[in-house]
Amino acid sequence: MAETEARNSISRGVSVVLSAWRDPAARILNIDLLAVLLAILLPWSTTGVVIVSVLWIVALGFAFELRAFLQSLARPISALPVTLFALAAVATLWSDAAWSARLAAIGPTMKLLVLPLMLYHFSRSRRGEWVFVAFLCSCTLIMMASWLVALFPALSLKNYLSFGPFAPAKGIVVKNYIDQSQELALCAVALLYPIMVLVRSNRPRLAALLAFLALGFLANMIFVVVSRTTLVVLPFLLLAFALRYLKLRTGVIASCIAALVAVLVWNWSPNLRNTATKFFTDYQTTMMKNRLTGVGSRLEYWRKSLGFYAEAPLIGHGTGATRGLFEKAAVGKTGVQAEIVSNPHNQTLAVAVQWGTIGVVILYAMWIAHLSLFRQGGLAAWIGLLVVLQNILTSIFNSHLFDFHEGWMYVLGVGVSGGIVLGARREGGELSNETEFRSGG
Repeated sequence: MAETEARNSISRGVSVVLSAWRDPAARILNIDLLAVLLAILLPWSTTGVVIVSVLWIVALGFAFELRAFLQSLARPISALPVTLFALAAVATLWSDAAWSARLAAIGPTMKLLVLPLMLYHFSRSRRGEWVFVAFLCSCTLIMMASWLVALFPALSLKNYLSFGPFAPAKGIVVKNYIDQSQELALCAVALLYPIMVLVRSNRPRLAALLAFLALGFLANMIFVVVSRTTLVVLPFLLLAFALRYLKLRTGVIASCIAALVAVLVWNWSPNLRNTATKFFTDYQTTMMKNRLTGVGSRLEYWRKSLGFYAEAPLIGHGTGATRGLFEKAAVGKTGVQAEIVSNPHNQTLAVAVQWGTIGVVILYAMWIAHLSLFRQGGLAAWIGLLVVLQNILTSIFNSHLFDFHEGWMYVLGVGVSGGIVLGARREGGELSNETEFRSGG
């Protein structure tokens, strides 16, 4: 009797699931919920992001309209990421690297194939804002845990997940200080827009709550841990907000206040001073002692990569060829000049060495197309613009479009924001700042 009841319960459960998938609205909801889960996992897990992204693509297949997708794929914002992946695949044909290296080098570009799918889906869904909230909440938990780990380092999850000989940095919860700084900086600056709208709408309590949260993100970077890349890029992101949303007089006042706060913080935060001074000490150490350092090594990578690019300026050396080129250049050298890497730590050079000027043109055309998508006002447009700007600026010092964490931040941020913007245009034009925010956008 019990077994029969159990079988009936399972049968009813399967019927409910199947009936839900037959309902178009339910299918869309399930796809949205998987995107929310993806946003929650991104600050915490690499494996989780891969698994959920695959599930998201499979779920999207049940609600896929081929004709509508092909129409959306004709837009440059969708076609250019696919073109960059296609170039990476074709460029394996003229690479001298082993096939294992060629195929491995295609991998970082595969996430770009998800971007057109995100743009397509979220132009139809009305729940893109759920993804923003999920990512913000997840990063808030990271920030709170970072403060706790700064006080009690033994609580860091890296103590249990790291297999290397190096102890985790102070205040790092799960991944590394670069990834953590990227997500906290993005959240801190993104919150400026809803704070501004709430103040103008005479909703001071909620504005104060979001301001407190933004200050928490900034304080964590100032007093706990921050990457040098974020330290350089953050002022430019703040400047972008001032230029876009503040009047000249307000912008000047805000800049003066920010400068005063920066001076005070510089005196109060040894962590900030140590991070900033490493720019100069690293350079001096590399130039005078030929030792490996963060800044000095990057300059050497860039110098060599420019030489590699000059050897094959049109189509590059092929996918996966970078490491082999550095191996040849290291013969007979010592110190930093003998270092062998597969990543020049600059997005433009990473593309130029492998795919030449053709690849660089496609990369910059994609960035420009995505920037132009977010010209209007509104929360989604501001977040999308911020994601693209952050990726462009940080890619001066890293290959962040190809890195796992930052690359997925780009795919998720541009895909969801861009989809919301496209959906708003289709439904009746661009929304005003305040109207979109009040309606949940």
